[in-house]
Amino acid sequence: MLVRYHLARVAEIWKKSTLVDRPPTMWRYKEMMPLLGDGDPVTLGEGFTPLFHAKSLGRKLGLKALYIKDESLNPTNSFKARGLSAAVTRARALKAHTLSVPSAGNAANAMAAYAAQAGIPAKVFMPRDVKRPFIRECELYGADVTLVDGLITDAGRLAAERGGPLGWYDVSTLKEPYRIEGKKTMAYELAEQLDWEWPDWIIYPTGGGTGMIGMWKAMDELETIGWVSKGRRPRMVTVQASGCAPIVRAFEKGTEFAEPWTNAHTVADGLRVPKAIGDFLILRALRESGGCAIAVSDADMVSYMRDLGHYEGISAAPEGGATLGALHKLIGNNSIKPEDKVVLFNTGGALKYLDVLDSI
Repeated sequence: MLVRYHLARVAEIWKKSTLVDRPPTMWRYKEMMPLLGDGDPVTLGEGFTPLFHAKSLGRKLGLKALYIKDESLNPTNSFKARGLSAAVTRARALKAHTLSVPSAGNAANAMAAYAAQAGIPAKVFMPRDVKRPFIRECELYGADVTLVDGLITDAGRLAAERGGPLGWYDVSTLKEPYRIEGKKTMAYELAEQLDWEWPDWIIYPTGGGTGMIGMWKAMDELETIGWVSKGRRPRMVTVQASGCAPIVRAFEKGTEFAEPWTNAHTVADGLRVPKAIGDFLILRALRESGGCAIAVSDADMVSYMRDLGHYEGISAAPEGGATLGALHKLIGNNSIKPEDKVVLFNTGGALKYLDVLDSI
């Protein structure tokens, strides 16, 4: 009842204002965000990224309505800025004295930057083999970096062991509720940019899955306040790396949870997540939407990174290339029709990944 009252109040407030007068950041939706009357957000101008009509790629693929939501234009070059802006905002309001995060790269960069903006010390734990630009960028923002033998799950274990006794505020995926609140704004923006109608398909690269979970939550909220019609949500597609695809395997098996992936390997650091804490929520969104989960090889990711650059001038990380690979497969099996409206999410830029262009 309280949630419904709040949503009704939000709709009433928005009717009295205009989104044109609001800031061109994710905080334009502040009534739906975790400010809770505790002051201003910790912001670096994140959000309201462009939605490009990919006409050249669309012609090549036979699609008239192919769009790319380009999250590489966020601060620190990825969609992680959204979740960490929200998380650090609440951490500051709750008087956190030290922030901690395990990360494969982009989340660490974002947390370090927003912690610096908030004036809170940052502790970052990353796999030892993470790409060098991720490490140096964390150091640029003044974060204390610990490199860990193993994967992000091992980094998370060490971060908890060290930070728990010292009272560090853990902003790792789904260990606190606010990163999802930041990530959900991708769906708010998408709806606004498409005149409050959903596309037929959203193709999204998935590691930890907060983006997928957050957008599905946003769709429910937008339906509740009446800004988007009920009963017609997009088909959600999770894309993972062939070398680390626990969600794809679980989707194909029809299970509620995903088994941990052993020997995870991929050039896409953000997809090297052997076990997502919110696996059941990701799988629920896929099934309820009539979507699916697709694995893409590293070689195809890199090839499609190049296509996004050559045809549309978009700087795409391997994760962004993976979405184009999934699109090719869905067109190939006749799931996506020429008249369908499709949105690919490029979740990060290519600059930290330029080495993979030479390796494959």
